[in-house]
Amino acid sequence: MANNVTYDHTIDKRQVRNAFGRAAGSYDRAAILQREVCDRMLSRLEYIKYTPNVVLDAGSGTGYGTRKLVMRYPAARVMALDIVPAMHLQARPEVSWWKQLLSIGGSQHGNRTSYVCGDMEQLPLKDSCAGLIWSNLALQWCNDVKQTFAEVHRVLQTDGLFMFSTFGPDTLKELRQAFRGADDYSHVNRFTDMHDIGDMLVHNGFATPVMDMEYITLTYDDVISVMRDLKAIGAHNVTQGRRHGLTGKTTWQKAINHYEMARTSGKLPATFEVVYGHAWKPKPRTTAIVTPELRRQLGLA
Repeated sequence: MANNVTYDHTIDKRQVRNAFGRAAGSYDRAAILQREVCDRMLSRLEYIKYTPNVVLDAGSGTGYGTRKLVMRYPAARVMALDIVPAMHLQARPEVSWWKQLLSIGGSQHGNRTSYVCGDMEQLPLKDSCAGLIWSNLALQWCNDVKQTFAEVHRVLQTDGLFMFSTFGPDTLKELRQAFRGADDYSHVNRFTDMHDIGDMLVHNGFATPVMDMEYITLTYDDVISVMRDLKAIGAHNVTQGRRHGLTGKTTWQKAINHYEMARTSGKLPATFEVVYGHAWKPKPRTTAIVTPELRRQLGLA
């Protein structure tokens, strides 16, 4: 039975690079949700009185958030990091393609902005180099969130801020339900629960984590439009347990029929559980050295 199958939800990073590389040109036209979540994150910064000297935009994509951060922190150096070189090319359209290819990898461009190709799970940056690490809807492409948080903690300066958004387990629940029982393959990426994310932040040494969540539902005329938008932003399934090849016509029709059961007011919903979080890197704890003289003074000798 399909319901008893254990899916391999490991993210295939090569497929991530390929999928987002192919989608780079169409990304901005379809990334309505990504921009909306980014703007909502930016509004949260209004309540945090903190001005970093260096900002890292981890998972910067085509640079929407990077440009907003440059405007918000005009005196700061901003680093844009993404695993997909083609995304950086889209982020810098005013520079000729051959100059971009020569300069991507950390060179300065514009007003204190640099572009770095790299993976959030293994940040190619030195310790304690960023005052703010910002990540909008990128953590869900990491296989090991604990490792990613450890890297963020390493790169963040003491008293620095980590602010992020990611998707929670209810994301694309309609699509997951539509394919459940249709075949034995994984069709939707797996997402981490908000409370588990908070626990991992504490485990990795972050202080006073603040977590919250909201649902954002987009509506479509048909299932094909849902899949087209996901493909346009490179967000279709890239897990190891996905079907390697085309989904059969019978399976696809069965999934469409299941999805149609969710139609409301003439539209098909696509639900996204958006998780927001921020936390600080505290000063390291110090251990007092108790000398024999101090022990005598304290009456411990």
